[in-house]
Amino acid sequence: MLLSLYVRTTLALAELPNIPGMPGYKPDYQRPTNSASPEYIELLERNTHIIYPVLAVLVLVVLAAGILQAWKTQDLDGLQKAEFKREIIMELRKEMLGYTAESLARKVKLEPLKLVRLLEEMQSEGIISSTTNTQRLTTWRLKGVGASGTPRGASR
Repeated sequence: MLLSLYVRTTLALAELPNIPGMPGYKPDYQRPTNSASPEYIELLERNTHIIYPVLAVLVLVVLAAGILQAWKTQDLDGLQKAEFKREIIMELRKEMLGYTAESLARKVKLEPLKLVRLLEEMQSEGIISSTTNTQRLTTWRLKGVGASGTPRGASR
């Protein structure tokens, strides 16, 4: 009973005319005759011969840019990878205590992300090892050399 009374009064208030002084009064407000077809949709419909080809060219440009970006960031090929691994080993032999990835990247002249990928690959091959300290700084060194290697006098 109360719910039906509430619904009837709410519907009655929603259908109130535009009375001056009442909340929601909008002077000179007229409802649009057809709000489903605004002018911009008509503009699109009249110029489809221009808009769709422009959209198609834009999509092709975005695709070409994505392909070029992926092509630029390709991984190292086999020969380059082997040369960089050799340089990494030479640098790690010079510094027995090891290098951080950033300092080794400067020495080898390779981007740090690619270098870390190479270092992780070399670690999985068993060539180098890494240690991370409490400040989350990872040091890379040759396996069996330096502080993490076999202690002096120990037999292998």
